[in-house]
Amino acid sequence: MLEEGSLMLINNPEYLAVVDEIKARIAAARQRAMVAANTELVMLYWDVGHLINRHREWGNAFVPNLARDIRGSNPRLRGFSARNLASMQKLAEAYPDLQVLQTLSAKLTWSHMILLIEKAKDPIERAWYAEQSGSQSWSVRRLESALLDRTYHRQILAPKTTNFREQLGSPQANLAQDVLKDPYIFDFIDYRNGMVEREIEDELVGNIARLLIELGAGFAFVGEQYRVEIEGREYAIDLLFYHLKLRCYVVIELKAGDFKPEYAGKLNFYVSAVDDLIASDRDEPTIGILLCKSKAGLVAEYAFRGITSPIGVSEYRLFDKLPAEYEDLIPTAEDIEARIGLSLPGDDI
Repeated sequence: MLEEGSLMLINNPEYLAVVDEIKARIAAARQRAMVAANTELVMLYWDVGHLINRHREWGNAFVPNLARDIRGSNPRLRGFSARNLASMQKLAEAYPDLQVLQTLSAKLTWSHMILLIEKAKDPIERAWYAEQSGSQSWSVRRLESALLDRTYHRQILAPKTTNFREQLGSPQANLAQDVLKDPYIFDFIDYRNGMVEREIEDELVGNIARLLIELGAGFAFVGEQYRVEIEGREYAIDLLFYHLKLRCYVVIELKAGDFKPEYAGKLNFYVSAVDDLIASDRDEPTIGILLCKSKAGLVAEYAFRGITSPIGVSEYRLFDKLPAEYEDLIPTAEDIEARIGLSLPGDDI
């Protein structure tokens, strides 16, 4: 049974604050201990790999023999198999600068390191994935997914059709350009022949967590079919986001088919409306992104000329698993629109 003084302490705000402070300090100490242990482990593995690399002349049998003898001297010791020893060699080769490795080991685990040295052969690409993993606290599984999806190539190397550099100041233009991917991979949506925009859009929102992962860090979902009223008439923006790093709203318009020049005008209309009616003076200019099955680069480039709103176009991919023999059983886009009445006010812009 608790004494009266104990009950008073439990309900005392100052006492509860002390409890929270102690719990926070314990958690922080544990985190520091984990970081220190991980750094020591990675440094040890680098030392071992560096030592092995100094004796390459001993031939192919050297590493298997070494693994066998290490295990023989301490059967309970884990992590020094021939495969892991080979990974340690690659670690020492990939990161000759110990200072760089020590900085990374404070943010990334050995499992992250193995993925980076095995899957990202180019040093610049590897450094990009390492920076993203550290700054965005990517799990090993999230890093593996990014490597498999070739996020670096889609976000950094892929040619992008935008007017960001012309319409945004530096460094906002560079940040916006880096945020855009091409193509976007929506492999969590099963493609069906004749899918219309609203169906794709609904499935994107229904899988919002995976959508936000694919869009990239910083995107916050605001709404689907977001209504804006202009001169007594309602218009619906397909998807509206706010980007925490860019500090601006992002309008996304989705098209089930290929890019058409008139899409640029409609996207410009929505971006301008958000700038005037939703964004505050503290926000950076709103950005528009048009997602199409095919972007027709030169056509898009011509369509963007003369438009002062910062807009861009990217392609997207869905997961196509429907057998060809069943495609004729799926209704066309026109059939679906006629059946459920998808037309919205403002679609004739």
